[in-house]
Amino acid sequence: MYTVSLCPHATSIIKFNGLNFSDWCEQICHLGVLDLDLALLSEKLAAITSASSDEDRSFYKAWERSNRLSLMFMRMTVANNIKSTIKNTEDAKEFMKSVEKCSQSESADKSLAGTLMSTLTNIKFDGSRTIHEHILEMTNLAARLKTMGMEVNENFLVTFILNSLPSKYGPFHMNYNTLKDKWNVHELQSMLIQEEARLKKPIIHSANLMGHKGAGKKPGKKNGKGNHGQLKVKQSSAPIHKKGQIKDKCHFCNKPGHYQKDCLKRKAWFENKGKHNALVCFESNLTEVPYNTW
Repeated sequence: MYTVSLCPHATSIIKFNGLNFSDWCEQICHLGVLDLDLALLSEKLAAITSASSDEDRSFYKAWERSNRLSLMFMRMTVANNIKSTIKNTEDAKEFMKSVEKCSQSESADKSLAGTLMSTLTNIKFDGSRTIHEHILEMTNLAARLKTMGMEVNENFLVTFILNSLPSKYGPFHMNYNTLKDKWNVHELQSMLIQEEARLKKPIIHSANLMGHKGAGKKPGKKNGKGNHGQLKVKQSSAPIHKKGQIKDKCHFCNKPGHYQKDCLKRKAWFENKGKHNALVCFESNLTEVPYNTW
């Protein structure tokens, strides 16, 4: 009955392989959730006699049950190639001590601590997750290092978090450096969550900058029908030429470069037709009337 109920819990725990005693021992705390850790926390009582109290009898019975099931649980979570190297005992606490003795976790823990410290100092926030999750991971790394005897000062952890941010958080980092009072991890996390929300609006921010650039080209002047964004900047930076507009064109000879009043061909034409008629036509400047119609 008890073995069947322990199997689902035992399969969810990593197996001890000789190098992971710290992680294995931490997960054995599941026994506390199952109310089976009495034998690991308390020493066994002396043999029960007729003079023993009911309280002692009850405690002894509970300890025996806890010891038996704890021992079974731990044996289920030890790799098969390791079991033969562990001292055979019927005491759960002694079994755990034997597991620790045959483990090489001390050298493994040193290697793991170096890996965790390297990860903590080199990790970068790439935006693939929220800033809250990023800070939580770094906090967990620091907590694991603390369990290995390498406590990370909170001020150092704050510095590691700031150094892990990308360049777009540069102004935030500079503002923090100007503060007299330093933040703890929770305060930094709260401020970074607000900064992350602000930085999620780059499109609106860029549009405002584009509008200011366009307005700053020629103050007080409008460019055509439209007054929007980048098109305004392009129109205001170059002269406007209307299609079909020809400068200084003579309507008499249809040649550019002079006006009709200065046209030599027109003056010669009037001289050939007579000065009076030429004066009349010139003054009206509306139509050309042959002299023989007057």
